[in-house]
Amino acid sequence: MIIYNLFPLLAGPFPDWTPHFKRAAAMGFDWIFVNPVQALGDSGSLYSISDYFGINQAFVGPGSSSSQKQLRAACTAAEKLGLSMMTDLVINHCAIDSPLVQEHPEWFVMKRGKPTNPFCVEPDGSKVIWEDLAQFDHRKSTDKDGMLAYFVSVVEHLADLGFRGFRCDAAYQLPAEFWQSLISRCRAKHPDIVFVAETLGCSPKQTKSTAAAGFDAIYNSAKWWDFTSPWLLTQYALTRSLLGSISFPESHDTERLFSETGGNLDAMRQRYLFAALFSSHLMMPMGFEYGFRKRLHVVNTRPKDWEEPTIDLTDFITQVNGIKQGSSVFGSEGPIEQIPHPNEAILILRKKAAKGCDQALLILNKDPHGHQYLHIDDLYALIDAPPPLHDLSPDWPMDYLPTPFEFDLGPGVARVLTTEGNKRP
Repeated sequence: MIIYNLFPLLAGPFPDWTPHFKRAAAMGFDWIFVNPVQALGDSGSLYSISDYFGINQAFVGPGSSSSQKQLRAACTAAEKLGLSMMTDLVINHCAIDSPLVQEHPEWFVMKRGKPTNPFCVEPDGSKVIWEDLAQFDHRKSTDKDGMLAYFVSVVEHLADLGFRGFRCDAAYQLPAEFWQSLISRCRAKHPDIVFVAETLGCSPKQTKSTAAAGFDAIYNSAKWWDFTSPWLLTQYALTRSLLGSISFPESHDTERLFSETGGNLDAMRQRYLFAALFSSHLMMPMGFEYGFRKRLHVVNTRPKDWEEPTIDLTDFITQVNGIKQGSSVFGSEGPIEQIPHPNEAILILRKKAAKGCDQALLILNKDPHGHQYLHIDDLYALIDAPPPLHDLSPDWPMDYLPTPFEFDLGPGVARVLTTEGNKRP
């Protein structure tokens, strides 16, 4: 899956989504992920859902068409462009002022007669409590069957509106048994439906348990890798044989990369290429292609926050997506090894296809600010597959790869070499 995250508060009403679909399809994306579009509680946060069967009126455009008809029409427009639609499934919690709290108090974690707020612990040890949310009790509720049936009906309702996939928010906080039941029941009616688990910030044990619950993919932490420490490859190896993972250069939960890097175009290109080629799946939020700097906000972002583009990465993104689409190595969760190089500013990864004998080398300048000299005595000593290697690099691809191999790697620049024949996009 090559996923374009259409952030609805920035995109605006449903009828305004089609130009974003067209741009995403032209860049080679095949999925659109939309954050929640359901009716919200008083806090106005996209992730504080009050009515799972209602529609957020902020996304309803003018005209006589109902909100559901407008959403269905948007999903149909995406499908006509070859795009599958995915949305959030937020069932770890709901809005504290949702009618569900009064109608089904047995579904919630209660303390002194009041619903408990979910929380998280930040890396610095501080505790963040979301007071606008009520925590569902998926472990000890006296009516787990009723709650499960309710959320199955939510999925089926959203599937009827046109969504083919679901990003399961905070999936690791729910029991694996719950997910197994929900996924199997939903697939009985919709066999091709896709479920993706949001697992960022959880322990390795939680990651593996969630991954084995029937999901199609989980998220990985490649965005935060320093290109050196072993933890990312350890994380990747933990689940790669179970399911695919999704990399991203930034998300709606992070700072904008263009702002984070001080407007470094080379860092943008470096991080996008690495995210695209590291794991089997990829996600990019809208605005990344134009170097937007304003962080996406689940309450305050509005269409007026659309920025005047300062850069245009659409051609580069299209090229990298094309490399990914045409590759059994970069489109699968095959084994990855880090190969040492005398120049510590150069990263060399060898990735193998999950099936078959094809392999690839990703040689990356870790430094997004300066040039690095690359020298390899024998490229073919780095692979254990039959030659030749083909150069699919987006920058200055070579028709012939000499031995020894030398190259001046510009800031953040990569060489992408593969045994998969000449499939250059």
